[in-house]
Amino acid sequence: MSEIKCPNCGKTFKIDENSYAEIVKQVRDSEFSADIEAKIHDATEILHAKSEAEFLKLKNEKEAEIAKLESKISGFENEKRLAVAEAVSKIEKERDELSKNLQVKEAEAKSNEVAIRDKYESTLKLKDEQIEQLKDFKAKQSTKMVGESLEQYCHDEFDKIRMTAFPNAYFEKDNEVVNGSKGDFIFRDKDENDVEIVSIMFEMKNEMETTATKHKNEDFFKELDKDRRDKKCEYAVLVSMLEADSDYYNTGIVDVSYRYPKMYVIRPQFFIPIITLLRNAALKSLEAKKELALAREQNIDIAHFEENIEAFKVGFARNYELASKKFKTAIDEIDKTIDHLQKTKEALLRSEDNLRLANDKADNLTVKRLTRGNPTMQKKFEELSKNQ
Repeated sequence: MSEIKCPNCGKTFKIDENSYAEIVKQVRDSEFSADIEAKIHDATEILHAKSEAEFLKLKNEKEAEIAKLESKISGFENEKRLAVAEAVSKIEKERDELSKNLQVKEAEAKSNEVAIRDKYESTLKLKDEQIEQLKDFKAKQSTKMVGESLEQYCHDEFDKIRMTAFPNAYFEKDNEVVNGSKGDFIFRDKDENDVEIVSIMFEMKNEMETTATKHKNEDFFKELDKDRRDKKCEYAVLVSMLEADSDYYNTGIVDVSYRYPKMYVIRPQFFIPIITLLRNAALKSLEAKKELALAREQNIDIAHFEENIEAFKVGFARNYELASKKFKTAIDEIDKTIDHLQKTKEALLRSEDNLRLANDKADNLTVKRLTRGNPTMQKKFEELSKNQ
C-alpha cells in the first residue's frame, strides 16, 4: 500500500500499488504533456520569431532586388526611349534632307530641262533660219554662182572671226595644181613658235534644185582625199549642200573616216564649228607634237654626233694605219741601219784585228829578218854598221 497526502486538505490516504502507479502515470503523462506543450509552445514561439525575422530579411532582400531590377528596367526603358528618339530624329533628319535634296534635284532637273529645251529650240530656230537663208540664197543664184557663193560664204564666215579666234591661221584658196587637181581652200593654223597645230583641206559643193544631174557627196571623197595628201593636210572636209533631203548628212558633222581617213562632211552652218572642233582637239596634242619635234631634233643631233664619231673613227683608223705603216717603215729602216752599223762595226773590228796583227808584225820586224836570205842586203847593213 502507498500513502498519498492531499495537497489541498493535508489528509493522508492509502492506495494500492496499481492505483498509485496509475496516478503516477497520470501525473507523469499530464506533466509530460504539459512539458511537451510548453516546449512545443516555446519552440513554436522561437520558430515563429525566427521565421518572421528570416522572412523579413528575405523580404527586404527581395524588395531590394526588385528595386534594383526595377531601376535597371527603368534605365533600360530610358535608354530605349533615348535610342528610339535618336533613331527617329536621325530618320526624320535624313527624310528632311532627302526631301530637300529631291526638291533641289527636281528644281535643277526642271531648270536643266528648261535650259536644254530653250537651247534646243534656239538651235532649231537658228538652223531653220539658216536653212531658209540658204534656200533663199540658192534660189537667187545661177548654177555657176551657187558654188562660187558657197565658197564666198565660208570665206566671209571665217573672216568674221579670223582676228579674234585664229590670229595665226592661214585660210586661202588652193591655187596650186598638183597631179592634175586642187582643192578649194586650205586652212592651216600655227602657234607662236611656228609649229603647225592643224591643217584642213576644204572642198565646197553645191547645186541648184533644178539641176538635172544630181551628185552625191561620196562622188567627191576620193579626189578630196587625194588633194589632202598632195597638199600634206591633216584633215579633209567637204562643205556640201548636196543630198539636201538626207537625214544622214543633215544631222550635223558627219565622220566618213570609214571611207577615207580623217574626212568629214558638213553643212555650211557647221563650217566654223568643224574648224573650232578640230583645232581644239589638235591643241591638246600640240604638246605631244612639240615633244615629238624635240625628240626628232635630239635624234638628228644624236645622228650627227654618231656621224661625227664614225668620221672620227674612220679618220683615226686611216691616220693610225698610215702612221702604223710609216712607223713600220721607220722601224725597218732603223733595223737596216742597225744591221749596217753592225756590219760596219764588225768590219771595223776586223780592221782593228788586222792593224794589231800588222803592228805585231811591225814590232817583230828586224834587220836580221829583213836580210835573211839576201846576201847583198846583209853585206850592205854590215858595211853601214862598220861605218857608224
